[in-house]
Amino acid sequence: MDFYYHPASPYCRSVMLVAKALKLNLNMQYIDLMKDEQLRPTFAALNPFHCVPTLVDNDLTLWESRAILVYLVDKYGRTNSRLYPKDAQARALINQRLFFDHGTLSTRLEDYYYPLYFEGATPGGEKLEKLEEALGFLEGFLITNPYVAGPNMTLADYSLVATVSTLEAVQYDLSKYPAIAAWYEGCKATIADYQEINESGMQQYRAYFESGLHPVA
Repeated sequence: MDFYYHPASPYCRSVMLVAKALKLNLNMQYIDLMKDEQLRPTFAALNPFHCVPTLVDNDLTLWESRAILVYLVDKYGRTNSRLYPKDAQARALINQRLFFDHGTLSTRLEDYYYPLYFEGATPGGEKLEKLEEALGFLEGFLITNPYVAGPNMTLADYSLVATVSTLEAVQYDLSKYPAIAAWYEGCKATIADYQEINESGMQQYRAYFESGLHPVA
């Protein structure tokens, strides 16, 4: 499988972490978004949205990180993997958390921090309130369960831990959300090759913010 990625992208990192958990060997294809390599005709032919991550597995080309996560477990995971079990109700909850990550938490994070760092926006205000509302929802998920979709670590945790690491990159204080902070530290300690994959990529993400370059998505 060819995997087109940039290590600073949290969405790429979530896929890389799951691939490691499944013991999959990805043929890593680095795309330098800072040099607009995603706009090259050869890549655009694969992905007209010009985005990473992009996975090519034989005749299937897939983008959107959460779709890739589900595909990898469905095709290459165990018959009833805890990461994404066959039970319809369990999957529904995992899907809800994945969609929450995509449509709420990560969107609100970018809506607040990108203008703050790259357009000189004033800190605080409604966008910060919306981000903190989303973090309150995540805190609620984790008060009632050790992981975001129940008693076991699932794809939802792999997706959300990469998003939450972005908050660390911008030095957001998670101590206001003790359940999130405890879950986050637990994920760091237990996910295979977390430091190598997610921590190093998160540091690159931080460097983009501090340099004033627009971070990769």
